[in-house]
Amino acid sequence: MAPLEIYAGKKARETIMKNGFSPELFSYFLGASGGPKWFSLAGLDRVLFPEWFANVNHQIHVVGSSAGAFRAICAVQDDPLAAINRLATSYSTTTYSEKPTPREITAKAEDLLLEMVNDIGKQEVLTNSRFKAHLIVAKCLGATRFESKFRQLSGLAMSAAANAFSRKNLSRLYTRYVFSTPNTDFVINDPYHIPTKYHDLTQGNIHNALLASGSIPIVIEGIPQIEGAPEGMYRDGGIVDYHFDLSFGPDEGLVLYPHFYEKPIPGWFDKGLKGRVPHQSSYDNVVMLVPSSSFVANLPYSKIPDRKDFEVLDADTRIKYWQTVLQETDRLGEYFMRAVSDGTLVDAIKPLPFKMI
Repeated sequence: MAPLEIYAGKKARETIMKNGFSPELFSYFLGASGGPKWFSLAGLDRVLFPEWFANVNHQIHVVGSSAGAFRAICAVQDDPLAAINRLATSYSTTTYSEKPTPREITAKAEDLLLEMVNDIGKQEVLTNSRFKAHLIVAKCLGATRFESKFRQLSGLAMSAAANAFSRKNLSRLYTRYVFSTPNTDFVINDPYHIPTKYHDLTQGNIHNALLASGSIPIVIEGIPQIEGAPEGMYRDGGIVDYHFDLSFGPDEGLVLYPHFYEKPIPGWFDKGLKGRVPHQSSYDNVVMLVPSSSFVANLPYSKIPDRKDFEVLDADTRIKYWQTVLQETDRLGEYFMRAVSDGTLVDAIKPLPFKMI
């Protein structure tokens, strides 16, 4: 069985059937939140920007929250393969004390960012005319804006309750901030109309914007100040945009979305809400690349990595497991490049396998 499933929205399928499957069709690339789940996609990241998109002449917007934001910054550096491998190596080998504090976890994240994008890499990000990074961050307006664990927990409980009634209620508690490579007219279209603010990435704010985008409440310290944005408390972009229920503009091209699951969950607080499904308008133009169930079944422990591995596996076992997954996912990239080259990928495209509204 193929290690990779390819799904596409109605408009995306029509476009591909008419024009074939080529990088010229795509204007957007999506990277979801999910921490170590990303390791299951590393093999795709190692070929998509280093090889498949390498010769496109048009602009491609690389959009990400949390781990997806880290991947975005790797993708838009001059040597994306080297950057992706730095991220994979540093992230997979990170270790903590037995009971790490938010300060310890934050410090390790800061070290990871220094390894992933140095001052030269920052300049490459800012001057890249073809690949534009867009990092999604959530600015906290309610009790989650405080560092106290108790107040954060109460804020998260309030957020979950408000979100259970409607995602629109998150507007009272969070504002979406998008930190983008300069000289882009990128916009987000949100069916729930959560307020969105746009700010340029700069040499002085790339690390803080990245750190904020991955700052899981309670686990990692929030970021009270990001250069160019108002003071406040900025945290994980996945709070609002976990797996996305958004469309993008103004470009008309398709959206390429490698994802570890075949069903996207719009926001962090939607994980337990089976009825919370994305809008068709958000996925009509999307092509999803998803590791197949047979591929996942053959990984160690028959699952993709996740943050719980830090708790249930000792460091040596976890690192060996994660690095095995990173090696195995090269099969996904090899399959994708081969199927694109011989034309079989078009025949493998299926309709999106999840309900939409």
